Amino acid sequence: MTVSAPTLAPLPARFARLVKIEHTVFALPFAYVGAFLAVGRTPSGHDLLWITLAMVGARSLAMALNRLIDTGIDARNPRTSGRELPSGQLSVLQVLLFCAASLALFVVSVWQLAPVTHWLWPIPVAGFVLYPYLKRWTWLCHLWLGAVDGLAPVGGWVAITNHLPWEAWVLGAAVTFWVAGFDFFYALFDVDIDRAEGLHSVVTRFGVRGAFAAARLAHLATVACLFVAGLGLSVGVLYWIGVAVVAALLVYEHALVRPDDLRRLDAAFFTMNGVISVAFAVFVIADAIVR
Repeated sequence: MTVSAPTLAPLPARFARLVKIEHTVFALPFAYVGAFLAVGRTPSGHDLLWITLAMVGARSLAMALNRLIDTGIDARNPRTSGRELPSGQLSVLQVLLFCAASLALFVVSVWQLAPVTHWLWPIPVAGFVLYPYLKRWTWLCHLWLGAVDGLAPVGGWVAITNHLPWEAWVLGAAVTFWVAGFDFFYALFDVDIDRAEGLHSVVTRFGVRGAFAAARLAHLATVACLFVAGLGLSVGVLYWIGVAVVAALLVYEHALVRPDDLRRLDAAFFTMNGVISVAFAVFVIADAIVR
């Protein structure tokens, strides 16, 4: 009896899975937050379009590079061995071409925005390349990932105004701590394989309870940064409601999991963080529109 080979999904679907396109919801709303807060009103359609395309290109490049650099590690991890590269659903050449296309989209989009961004674009690209290697050296890789994602509101701001006041950097710090905090949780998925591979994470360095403590501190810092940024901006009541909603959702996220009970870790990591970013963006955008 002949066993037929499994049918592959269409190529675009495989690339979408490669970069987990649905997780764009984590960073893209914060780019909009930076853009709306930068002008205190609705930005032009031109600016929003090119900020969106720049974010799609940047995030696709970052994820594809991460998958490419980590192919060997992913192949040895039962949780990730079915990913597109280690399973052979995509070839290295295909992913390299995808990286080139994503980089082209990012650069072309950036050049439609404020002049200073024409010279700043290599900074996030360097961050994308370096991030996958950091876990081979230090548990601080989580903070580096947060800092790279923290460029979303900073980029959204400078893309429109061509300058970066301190409030933009504080918003970037808020996203940095938010992403680092939930990445501390994400490291719980692979603690055993990370130790076996000699990889570094907050869990391998400080244990499960240490990861929980670090996540709490990071998310407290997130709320504090959003509060401080609001003090320096001309914002209305809806912004402050948005900060309160973020704080409440983070408390709920931490209530979903405990060091001795990780059954709802998927919900805490994937679902809640998508809700947090979208909810805050909605309140910021509504605040800008009604003022």
